[in-house]
Amino acid sequence: GGMKQRVMIALALTCHPSLVIADEPTTALDVMIQAQILELLKQLRVQTSLSLILITHDLSVIAETCDKATIMYAGRIMEEAPVDSLFASPAHPYTRKLISSFPSVLGEKEIDFIPGNPPDLINPPSGCPYHPRCDFAIDICKAKIPTLESKNGIRVACFRSDEI
Repeated sequence: GGMKQRVMIALALTCHPSLVIADEPTTALDVMIQAQILELLKQLRVQTSLSLILITHDLSVIAETCDKATIMYAGRIMEEAPVDSLFASPAHPYTRKLISSFPSVLGEKEIDFIPGNPPDLINPPSGCPYHPRCDFAIDICKAKIPTLESKNGIRVACFRSDEI
């Protein structure tokens, strides 16, 4: 396991790019091989000044590998923040629920599932795409799409981010 990922990384680096986009580079790998691939990517970033855009749904990969994260929902950016602050104090309700729905390896907390269903991307809801599932949604959330606002090094698209 992991040999295909190693070959793809080697092929991607043959032209000495300054940027590599890796889409789910550790999917379907066991934990040990996943750790080796992530360590390889970290070493390459340091040794070659490589910029890496890592696309993943795995929060543990983000926590282990990334400096900054962009959280998307229904094709829209909900939050962008340094990884440390993203996990310590998420500013968007979706980010907060996403993190709390991730199981702890210590089993110390119950998983907090996100209620409802993902949006229909062909007929998306009006306003904020997350509002039908959001505990903080108010009328404006149903009517308008929030813009990304910057505050203290974090960008968040939520009308109520100051209250969260």
